[in-house]
Amino acid sequence: MHVQAEVRAIDGYPVVLPCTFSHPQHQQHAALQVLWRLGHGQGSTVLYRCTSRSGASSCEPRPEQDQRYRLEGNPRQHDLSLRINSAALQDSGRYYCRVEVEGHEHISFEDKMGTRLRVEAAPKIVRLSVEGSEASGFRAMCRVQGSPLPDILWVGPDELLSDLPARPQAQGSSTPFHAVSLLPDVEPGQQYTCSASNPLGKEQATLYVLPPQAPPLPAGTAPPLLLLLLSVSLGAKVILLVGVGVWMLQGGSGCWWK
Repeated sequence: MHVQAEVRAIDGYPVVLPCTFSHPQHQQHAALQVLWRLGHGQGSTVLYRCTSRSGASSCEPRPEQDQRYRLEGNPRQHDLSLRINSAALQDSGRYYCRVEVEGHEHISFEDKMGTRLRVEAAPKIVRLSVEGSEASGFRAMCRVQGSPLPDILWVGPDELLSDLPARPQAQGSSTPFHAVSLLPDVEPGQQYTCSASNPLGKEQATLYVLPPQAPPLPAGTAPPLLLLLLSVSLGAKVILLVGVGVWMLQGGSGCWWK
């Protein structure tokens, strides 16, 4: 078996994992079984399996085969290379190829070292938020994704703030390609920018910290301006009613005299 020790890919693009084998009499056997696994041992996951019948130029996968994976090479020509469409960060890992030659004697070949797939991605800010309270103080949080893990910088209202280290997610986490940076003592009424960069690119996002809202007025009260307007309106109605009453006492009727 011949494989490549490491293959690098870019997030969102296809990648091919090379694997070839040699067996002088393999074309005389009834069928070839090709298998690709992610990981080794009992915890491994079978990603691709296909069968190449005698005389066939193709390798037929199982009906339930994930369409992201397909055989790039032709097993009859000793090529078991695997193609992964639209590689993602989660595809990073070590892959193993295996071929079983069926005939009078069942012969199998398997790569023991594996091929390490390293998927890289430009930075992406997945969350930018503020947490805390007036009593405890406010802090901003910036969560980024990328590989290699991005460097994070904070820019305040007027200047570049101190370079705060990003905290990568723990090993075994469901988000191993994420990092978090916390900016303490942010001030209401100001805006802060999180900038993430790695060799593949840069991304930044800005948040505005809203000032605390004024406490709500007690039930049954209204703002002073509204109270003033209501007072003017009620006063006008009282003056109008008093005027009408005086006119009626003076003998007014339903018509005006010239």
